[in-house]
Amino acid sequence: MQTELIKQLNQILKEFPEYWEGETLQRSVVINDIKNKKPILIKALISNPKIKELYGSEIEGVLIFDFESLISLLRYKEYWANSFTKYRNSVGLTSEGKYLNYNSDVVLDFPFKDCVLEGGMTKEEQGKNEVYYNEIIARDEIDRLFSPKALTNVKRYSKDGVEDNITDFKDSDNLIIKGNNLIALHSLKERYAGKVKLIYIDPPYNTGNDSFKYNDRFNHSTWLTFMKSRLEVASELLRDDGVIFIQCDDNESAYLKVLMDNIYGIDNFINTIIVKSSTPSGTKTAHREKTIIKLKDCILVYKKNNVKFNPQFIVKDKWDSHYSLFLEKIDNQWVLKNLIDILIENKIIDRKISLKDLDINNKDFKKFYLENCENICRLQSHKNIDAKQASNNIGNRVYEHFNEKGDLLGLYYNGQVITPLKQGIQKVIINRRFTNDLGMLLCDFWDDIDFQNTQNEGGVSFPTAKKPEMLISRIIEMTTNKDDIVLDFFLGSGTTASVCMKSSRKFIGIEQMDYGTDDSVKRLTNVIGGEQSGTSTLYAWRGGGSFVYAELMEFNYRYIHDIQKAQNYDELVKLFERMKETAHLNYLVELDKILATEYETDGISQMVGFNELALEEQKQLLIELLDKNQLYVNVSEMNDSDLNVSEPDKAFTKSFYGND
Repeated sequence: MQTELIKQLNQILKEFPEYWEGETLQRSVVINDIKNKKPILIKALISNPKIKELYGSEIEGVLIFDFESLISLLRYKEYWANSFTKYRNSVGLTSEGKYLNYNSDVVLDFPFKDCVLEGGMTKEEQGKNEVYYNEIIARDEIDRLFSPKALTNVKRYSKDGVEDNITDFKDSDNLIIKGNNLIALHSLKERYAGKVKLIYIDPPYNTGNDSFKYNDRFNHSTWLTFMKSRLEVASELLRDDGVIFIQCDDNESAYLKVLMDNIYGIDNFINTIIVKSSTPSGTKTAHREKTIIKLKDCILVYKKNNVKFNPQFIVKDKWDSHYSLFLEKIDNQWVLKNLIDILIENKIIDRKISLKDLDINNKDFKKFYLENCENICRLQSHKNIDAKQASNNIGNRVYEHFNEKGDLLGLYYNGQVITPLKQGIQKVIINRRFTNDLGMLLCDFWDDIDFQNTQNEGGVSFPTAKKPEMLISRIIEMTTNKDDIVLDFFLGSGTTASVCMKSSRKFIGIEQMDYGTDDSVKRLTNVIGGEQSGTSTLYAWRGGGSFVYAELMEFNYRYIHDIQKAQNYDELVKLFERMKETAHLNYLVELDKILATEYETDGISQMVGFNELALEEQKQLLIELLDKNQLYVNVSEMNDSDLNVSEPDKAFTKSFYGND
């Protein structure tokens, strides 16, 4: 709903394209020009009868114009979207404030670059007019916003069940935090700065229909601001040898690359991994709308300073059952054995199976194969090769030597005689290296991971949002070792945490969205119980482990929830009276006038009371009254008796921040 005043103000400002980004007015730019008394703008404003009547007065023929009141309208009127920025309304690559045609040194510049975007959604259908805080003009507000928060509703989940009201936190604990991820990241700095080995995130792609339940309709500027403030604080959590993986698609990958270059440095860019994430059969709509069908996602990889990757191989999906024999040296003599028998002896499998059914993604088998690949052999068609020919061949090969009658005289391996498994062998046995025949070294194009069958992983219903556990496993295995800390601050259904638990890594997960019963807590509870989907077979997972769940203690957020649940005007009035007594409200608001003031609806002559506004408009107005810097309880204030922080919550919070 727009007032007549705002309608007319919009009409004037529409004559100035530099004040608009699409349909959104860049109020800070207008405010700066009013403060600087830009002649063409001032002339346009005072030429409007309504604006002149409300903000101007004549004294002895001299017009006195109240610029500050007009600026206050632009800054605080409840029906304007919140925004603070000093940057002009353009997205582009700049250097020293000038676009590329002025300078060839490239950095990323965008509206709101000097801002923090709170991004405080809790429900997808709710939508949100995002709140921006300028890093300079709102420094005090940002300091309060980012100060450590009290933690509540703390539980420890383990195979023994759920332990409530815990009062201590250990370095060995895994952690899930429920709450705004920007604010939670700043709280984590107190304990985890410089301690995280790997960060993997799969943020909203800014496509307009992303499966994550965040505001996924950002424009470029808003999305970049949303990401920038989170990535900057996340970099403080990384170890010196830490690494970050960010999954995205082409909607923002180019902008994200330059943003990451600014935060981490161009020299710390490692690679962009292309992941085949869909198939043409799953993109029927795209066939009708596009000539080039999207099949891939991108993963940008950056290091903090120095990082060493663990050797990684991609193994083909199925074992070649021709590779059925194993060379073993016994008493200085080579002996040929069945591969299955060797696997049983090494407790990699517990019974004889068909080699076609061998699970080659089993972690123990992978390790065994990498250590013994040159001793695993297969049978091939009969060739009559003598010992001299055998010794002249390049590579590790096993040959049979027959006499003229076709009798087997012996087996040769690099010039040494091998004792056959059985005398009936009538074929040449040739060894192949792992990287030549069964797989390849890990590269920057991954097309071997199944993205299409993850719906039931973890025993939770997340039909389109889950990433395969095998994807996370590969990233974890190539960058971390046991007990290293892995962070995911867009945790979603908990895929990253699940793989960490199965692979003996420690994890921190942050999630602010409410996914109902099918959330990360349910999934990890299933993992503790020994669920067998995803990477469970790979890690021979049988259950166990534990994690701590905690929530950022809400303060003003509680009132937002109550406002959203209100069913009618009377409930809102009662809630407003409680807010006046106990909530932190915007100091600019004249509270006594909220319910009594008449609001413009269709021109200045038609006024309605608060009770005549639509219910959603009433809710929006009350939400605007709340001080957004006080959404959560600050640690420094948790002893305030009015906040009713329980003694167990105080004890746990002190333990978490090391303030015992």
